[in-house]
Amino acid sequence: MLLTLAWRNIWRNPRRSLIVMSSVVIGLMAIMIYDALSQGMMNQMLENQVGAHVAHLQIHKKGFNDNKIIQNYVPNPGAVETALQNHPNVAHYSKRVLTFGIISSTTASSGVSLVGIEPDREARVTKISRSLIAGRYLSGAPHEIVIGQKLAEKLDVGLGDKVVAMASALGGSIGSDMFRVVGVYRTFSSEFDKISVYISLQSAQNLLELGDNVSEFAVITKNLDKELELKNDLVAVLGDQYEVLTYQELLPLLIMQVDMYRESIFIFYAIIGLAMVFGIINTMLMSVFERIQEFGVLMAIGFKNSRLFVMILLEALLLGLVGTAVGFCLGYLAYLPLSAHGLDLSAFAEGLNSFGVGTVIYPVLTIESVLSAISVVPIIAVLGALYPAVRAIRLEPVNAIRYI
Repeated sequence: MLLTLAWRNIWRNPRRSLIVMSSVVIGLMAIMIYDALSQGMMNQMLENQVGAHVAHLQIHKKGFNDNKIIQNYVPNPGAVETALQNHPNVAHYSKRVLTFGIISSTTASSGVSLVGIEPDREARVTKISRSLIAGRYLSGAPHEIVIGQKLAEKLDVGLGDKVVAMASALGGSIGSDMFRVVGVYRTFSSEFDKISVYISLQSAQNLLELGDNVSEFAVITKNLDKELELKNDLVAVLGDQYEVLTYQELLPLLIMQVDMYRESIFIFYAIIGLAMVFGIINTMLMSVFERIQEFGVLMAIGFKNSRLFVMILLEALLLGLVGTAVGFCLGYLAYLPLSAHGLDLSAFAEGLNSFGVGTVIYPVLTIESVLSAISVVPIIAVLGALYPAVRAIRLEPVNAIRYI
């Protein structure tokens, strides 16, 4: 009976009820779209970093990640390769040589991160081969180099032009070699494009006098959920001479940023919720004052205060539930085309690239986000009705009946 009364009371003033429901609908849509876009942006930042260079796991000589000098090459790389080949959760891996150096053209020079790679294997580990905007990928031949678009603009070079790379070799001398630009790439990050250049593994080893040694192994797992298990297995097999690091350990600032977002989203929920609470309090108070005489009659004939209290809360709850249902449907309909085509923010390309985000953001709506959105609004609606309900049950029946 209370539920029926509450539902009928809502529609005694349909205009006011529709206004409140509209605010709930708009609030829920705002929560869903904002949460989905923010989650999508965080995911893209993480995926871009992992896909451009970091991979799921990296294996180095112990201490290399803290001191990336050429002398800290991987001991016994054959043992590492055997361990990776024998593990069932390893999908792909690639050997790399990493060092810092200088690259020069006829007009300019720049400090760079020089990366020697196995082109075929690296293509299955990172996205550089799929990020080319001009030319081709490395073939494995000597004296080929692939550079970022921003670096090409800085050096004023294009396809076919020659550049000179210099870096400190293993013996302490300065190694230098000439390379021809065969490809230009562009990634999510303008900063990454300015400093990262790619040559073949053999060319890097010759330039740095490394022989057959390498700086790191980059690994892609078959099942990312079992990444920690893979790390523990490799640590057990390889021993203390090596460090095996997950992408969470290699990107601590980005992981912290993702965690901070997950905590800060509740601030946005609180702002939207606060606006809803005031709207619902105002609406329910107006409804209570309009029905003071009616409440007085109900209490005079024996209608208990507890039932009156519950009835008013039910009215607010029904407003919240109906608004939530409509808001979720409309929010999901707005989310579908955005998830398929993304939100084009190319007008802010420079700013987004500096943050490591692409110009098109694809929102991601998670189960956790959906459950939070559809549960928070009805709760807020009930909380907003508490004060009007308390005011209603404090009425004296005689005074209420005489109220004008």
